[in-house]
Amino acid sequence: MILDEIIASTRESVAARKRVRPLGELRAAAIDAPRPRGFAAVLRKPGRVTCVAEIKRRSPSAGWIRKDASAPQIAAAYEAAGAAAISVLTDHAFFGGSLDDLAAVRAAVDVPVLRKDFIIDPYQVFEARAAGADAILLIVAALSEAQLSRLYVTANQLGLDALVETHDQEEIRRAMVLGARVIGVNHRDLRNFTVDTDLAVRMRPAIHARHVVVAESGIRTAEDVRRMGEGGIDAVLVGETLMRAPDPGAALRTLLGVA
Repeated sequence: MILDEIIASTRESVAARKRVRPLGELRAAAIDAPRPRGFAAVLRKPGRVTCVAEIKRRSPSAGWIRKDASAPQIAAAYEAAGAAAISVLTDHAFFGGSLDDLAAVRAAVDVPVLRKDFIIDPYQVFEARAAGADAILLIVAALSEAQLSRLYVTANQLGLDALVETHDQEEIRRAMVLGARVIGVNHRDLRNFTVDTDLAVRMRPAIHARHVVVAESGIRTAEDVRRMGEGGIDAVLVGETLMRAPDPGAALRTLLGVA
């Protein structure tokens, strides 16, 4: 299963980085980093669906999408086009990203920045904060109860928001018990990479109104965004559709229905 392969690769990569940069040094850098900008607070705008626009060079399912993409340039275009926040994939082996991308994006935009990665170790949370992230992704399917709780608490201690990603009702239950403020519903099943673009709307009634809900994956058109809004979804996270467009900023404006 691809998720297992990614987690195994992540574990090896984190272990290698720990040997180069000890946690104590990283912790100091995280504490000294600029104060986080609120990620959760920008996602709910009554009357419209907001967008977390993603920097995504490649994926295991799609291959290379935009190999030579300049992360800060595209992020700036997203911000100008109305993105509420920017998501930066920082996994290199499977997605072609890096923490350097995240740091460059943080310096280029004023909107919050999400570190999107397979976070399994508190070390990665400190890495995210040190690089300037305002939020991290926590994937329920990839974490035990103990791991999920520890990572969520670590993020809170550092002032980071967390997008807690789910795919079914049991994972949603775990996210709500955790106290997650922002719950993502990934239309893509990470076990087999199939996509169900109605999933977030179907799952919405299972999520308490106090939680901000983000629909992830498979959002391609303004009609998709409209349908999410009618289904009670607060925000969408969109990467591949925008990154494949000749002008990602213009594509985002079209997606959001902005003249």
